[in-house]
Formats: sequence, C-alpha cells, structure tokens
Amino acid sequence: MRIVQVIGRVTTSLHDPSFRGARWLLCSPVEAADLDSACVRRPALSPQPSLIAYDSLGAGDGDMVGVVEGGEATAPFDHDIPIDAITVAIFDSLHYRPPV
Repeated sequence: MRIVQVIGRVTTSLHDPSFRGARWLLCSPVEAADLDSACVRRPALSPQPSLIAYDSLGAGDGDMVGVVEGGEATAPFDHDIPIDAITVAIFDSLHYRPPV
C-alpha cells in the first residue's frame, strides 16, 4: 500500500459499466519526510509520478488515502474489472518520526 494525497478528480464521458457507483481520483504520492505535514496542508505535487485510483470510499481533494496497486487492486471485486489502483483507506491523521 502507498500513501497518497488526493489532488483532483477525473471526469469521464464513457466508462465500463463495472465502474458504476464510484469515481476516479488523481493522486500524488507522499514522501516520507512530508507525512506529518501532508495532513494539514493543501494538496501538493510530489516529484514521483501521480496516479489515478478507483475510489468507492468517498475521498475528496486534500485527503490522505492508502492506495493498493497492481493485481491486488482487483481483489475486492467478484468479477473481472480493468483497474490498476484502488483506494482502501482514508486517513484522519498520520504521525511519522524518521529513524535517527
């Protein structure tokens, strides 16, 4: 699981019917050094590539979410679904102290 911050939403005019009831979020990975401050600041771009994740949890702009990628992203579904990233948690707060 990766920790990312929602920086926007993706709007589609056509999509596979299996995506009904959810939406797509544009997410920016959070660097370890930014974990504490990311929960209180406006969404910011990471130097890492952004990703688009399937969301049925209701996350919004600025939220910190956990994202699972790859084959594991399809695990919650009982049918084939063409996704590569899915939100699995919305974090209220994160506290991280780098090892010294």
